[in-house]
Amino acid sequence: MRTEPQPAPARTDARWLGTGRDDAGDVAAAAERACAGRDAALLIVFAPAAHDLAAAGAALAGDAAVVGCTVGSTLDADGPAGDAIVVAALGGEGLAVSTAAAAEAGGLRDSGAEAAACLGDVADRPHQALLLLVDAAAGDQQEIVRGAYSVAGAGVPLVGGGAPALLHGAAVAPGVVAVALGSDAPLGVGVRHGWTPTGEPMLVTRADGRRILELDGRPALDAYLDRLESPPVGDPVREALLALGRTYPLGLSRRAGEAQVRALIATDPSDRSLTFLGDIPQAGLVWPMDGDAGSALAATDAACAEAIGALRGAAPRGLLVFDAGARRAVLGPDGTREAAQRIAGHAAGAPVAGGGMSGEIARTRGLAGFHNLALAVLAIA
Repeated sequence: MRTEPQPAPARTDARWLGTGRDDAGDVAAAAERACAGRDAALLIVFAPAAHDLAAAGAALAGDAAVVGCTVGSTLDADGPAGDAIVVAALGGEGLAVSTAAAAEAGGLRDSGAEAAACLGDVADRPHQALLLLVDAAAGDQQEIVRGAYSVAGAGVPLVGGGAPALLHGAAVAPGVVAVALGSDAPLGVGVRHGWTPTGEPMLVTRADGRRILELDGRPALDAYLDRLESPPVGDPVREALLALGRTYPLGLSRRAGEAQVRALIATDPSDRSLTFLGDIPQAGLVWPMDGDAGSALAATDAACAEAIGALRGAAPRGLLVFDAGARRAVLGPDGTREAAQRIAGHAAGAPVAGGGMSGEIARTRGLAGFHNLALAVLAIA
């Protein structure tokens, strides 16, 4: 399902990004604040988990394309917004927009490619980016990224994240929602997680997609818990310590840059397997990863700096932020507020909008585009 390209109205010649927030959940009021009297080409809704996305889409029906998702928490330039609804509005003659949605019926990779085809509508613009919102429960989100990459190619950065529910127009959409942005000025993407490997690597001796069955020839669950120095087998505390999986995810080595992180999302005591948010290749090396509030804040700075640095010296007109919901557990309340303040500081007075995702998407080089426990940022010049 595609929408026609949405060029911005002729009455404003500059690209612009505005944001609006409504603590009572009034999406129309938030959108009105974001537009500030301007005609938007695109509205992006970041809604609390309990919000009715279909009702939000119906309330925003008009000339602008509308996309959105439910998130664990929202934020804007004033800081964490909690259960408030946040809307980002984009427009101006220097910006073109096209959107598409695709179900995963034909396979995750095919749905990513199908949605990414909307890039063709903005191909005449010198700078492009593809924003992807994906169904977090659909399966391996990396497959959607691979499909989108097969269409976008190496020259178009990807950014976005996973969410429990997606919005395209006035309908809740399954699978993936894509937004092709074409701009007369640069668009920058940055991503960092801040986690570091700890201890010796483990060999994935048996895996099935996102499930690890064996590590170093042993049942994966037992090998993992032993590496975290959990109590011995038979101790009832041992299983309770599986919560450590959210504090000590696994890292996958890469040829360059940060190791990829995979967050533990489920265990199976019957076959002693581990399931992660993203595929882990068999015969690869993995490490338990360690991080704290300080490293998460450093990653916040690095992701923002990378995105803004790609603007080639231009000041950002706004930032869209796709933050791992699980980072809040590492940062704590004070660290979460500090991270939001740092993002606003990098924006230097420009609007900020975003939310807590389940898996983050950011690809500027190489094939790796799906991340866990990371901060992904799109900067618009």
